[in-house]
Amino acid sequence: MTTSDARPVDAKQPELSVITPVCNESRNIEALLKRLVPVLERCAASFEVIFVDDGSTDDTLDLLRAAHAADSRMRALSLSRNFGKEIAIAAGLDHAKGAAAIIMDADLQHPPELIEAFVARWREGYKNVFAQRVDRSVNTPLRRMLTQRFYQLFSSVGDTRLPEGAGDFRLLDARAVAALRTMREHARFSKGLFAWIGFKSAGVPFDVEARFHGESKFSYRKLTHLALDGLMSFSTMPLKVWSYIGSATSLLALTMASFYLIRTIILGVDVPGYASLIVSITFFAGIQLLSLGILGEYIGRIFAEVKRRPLYLIEERIGINPPGVDGPSIRPRSG
Repeated sequence: MTTSDARPVDAKQPELSVITPVCNESRNIEALLKRLVPVLERCAASFEVIFVDDGSTDDTLDLLRAAHAADSRMRALSLSRNFGKEIAIAAGLDHAKGAAAIIMDADLQHPPELIEAFVARWREGYKNVFAQRVDRSVNTPLRRMLTQRFYQLFSSVGDTRLPEGAGDFRLLDARAVAALRTMREHARFSKGLFAWIGFKSAGVPFDVEARFHGESKFSYRKLTHLALDGLMSFSTMPLKVWSYIGSATSLLALTMASFYLIRTIILGVDVPGYASLIVSITFFAGIQLLSLGILGEYIGRIFAEVKRRPLYLIEERIGINPPGVDGPSIRPRSG
């Protein structure tokens, strides 16, 4: 792909769309724009920055309104409540108009200066350019260990291969964005979706920076839920494994039955111990409940999908029209 090939046909549309989910990030927005805008002005003929306010309770939305008033290239969507980062990314992709879209966090752990390398690889013909984390020292040892174990498990049982160290920070060509827009599942694992769509991909190594202000919104509970979504969205192994466990348990029971039958014939009737009986009953009851719990996780996700509710609801648009609509943005009245 040449430089001219990467630019949009419609001159009214930006070359790059930067999508940034935010939730109570008011202390980071000014610092982010101070570093981001000069980078975009150097590497793109035109651009837009789309902030997706995911139910902030501080003055984040007020700052986004002020940013748009000062520079119309700064735009925002305000979701009606907190839908989660994965859904906020989907909302931003739905409204991105650029020939390529860049997804990044607002806390400056994703260095804006890396975007120049993204754009250079994109103009070489790559349609899925992702940042590849080299140093995770800003995370706690426990989180680093759990993250490593998850990716090892995902690579073992998942149907899609995740590039090592890849996250949400990436550039996606308009064709890749169009493919992602067709995927409307609610239990979203964006890293898996980015890998699943394929396209010509390349990684750009970087070191994760410390957050400029605040703390991560992802608690261990939320990370666990995201990990389950990832495993169950891209693998049926948790379901299949119970066939093997059931077969092994049946074989064990048949072996034990044969052993006790032969023992009874040779030595006569023996009264079994109470403790061993209780332990056996409790163990197999636990196995059954665990298998039912995994089935329930899958069924719960099926239930959420068949209701076909929208992925998100928008309360306010700041400088952004609904997809496919031109003209000035219309914002709902307050009060």
